[in-house]
Amino acid sequence: MNDSSNECKVGSLKPDLRNLDMTVKIVNIGDSRIVFSRRGEKKHLVAEALVGDETGVIVLTLWDDQIKRFKAGDTIKIKNGYTTLFRGSLRLNTGKSGVIEKAEKEITEVNTRNNLSEKTYVQIPWHLSESSPYRRRRRKR
Repeated sequence: MNDSSNECKVGSLKPDLRNLDMTVKIVNIGDSRIVFSRRGEKKHLVAEALVGDETGVIVLTLWDDQIKRFKAGDTIKIKNGYTTLFRGSLRLNTGKSGVIEKAEKEITEVNTRNNLSEKTYVQIPWHLSESSPYRRRRRKR
């Protein structure tokens, strides 16, 4: 069975997509830095990798052991990935439920001119958005 039919391409990514399966090539991996978990109990290493295919490139966030497992030039398969906005920039993530593994098929062409992470998205704070979390009071007649 060929499962590449439901794979998406980098060029079609937009904010807040879930359950993404894709094959991309690592163009480069930036320096890792230490971040603390939200509760501040655990230290994590995080690095940003520029990954892409023939349709474009995007920043992929790599955590802890993922940083050491891959290098620039590797073609990787992402299962159950998702996109987020980080400071207005589109990012690809795998999180706890996602998987990154080396792909058997090599990607030869990467379109680095179409960098989706360089485009800035304007994030609207929830209190200014159309769907307010507060119920409006009904006027008495």
